Amino acid sequence: MGKIWLVTGASRGLGCEITRAALDAGETVVATARVPKAVRDACGGDHDRLHALGLDITDADAANAVAAETAGRFGAIDVLVNNAGYAELGFFETFTDAAVRRQFEVNLFGTMNVARAVAPHMRARRSGLIVTISSVSGLVSNGGGAVYAASKFAVEGWMEGFAQELAPLGVRSLLVEPGMLRTDFMDSKSARFGSIDIPDYAEAVAQYRAFVDGANGNQPGDPKRLAARIVALASQAEAPSRLVFGDDARQWAGAKLDQLRQDIARSA
Repeated sequence: MGKIWLVTGASRGLGCEITRAALDAGETVVATARVPKAVRDACGGDHDRLHALGLDITDADAANAVAAETAGRFGAIDVLVNNAGYAELGFFETFTDAAVRRQFEVNLFGTMNVARAVAPHMRARRSGLIVTISSVSGLVSNGGGAVYAASKFAVEGWMEGFAQELAPLGVRSLLVEPGMLRTDFMDSKSARFGSIDIPDYAEAVAQYRAFVDGANGNQPGDPKRLAARIVALASQAEAPSRLVFGDDARQWAGAKLDQLRQDIARSA
């Protein structure tokens, strides 16, 4: 039967590509989204190894129920892919407090809900892999991406420590930090923009919106290639703790490392 995968945010984008790649590799996938039918429609509803379940990751009880149902039905959760999330794109002061909190509620606390629900099943078997879909924006922030990056920086810090707590118990971790992927992540289905007009930022915000509109659908990263890489790494006994994916991501992360080295040197 292969491994048992649990994938969140599987109705489109990278989550759907990971689901398809795992199925192609002979795995069994419990794929979740808020609307299960959307998963079946996008990822192959007639596949006998695809099991679609409804899940809003901000609902901790629902996450516990999905984890329990998956482990009870299949006897294990071998791989968790914590993928669900979205982006608040725009300048920080143009966001309401509620919008910022919503970004963290989904990207950080929702991701925590799912990991907290699945980890006990993996600990009990002393086996498992938690794949957390972060972003190069979890390593590098920029103007227009401060709120989204803040949520991903938080995911990185939490998962880096949690991974060390789990490792002695046989549970492995993989943080995935893609650059810009050709998915619908930057369109209105996933991305949201600040709602407060501030004249001082008007020109810069307009330029940023134009950049996002131009980049949407033209991103350099191939989500199918990343999905295949994740599935391949999941089959390895020794996988890296991080995967920085894409030439753009490696360039930005490398520049951040160079800057950090300079700042550290100046701090001596």
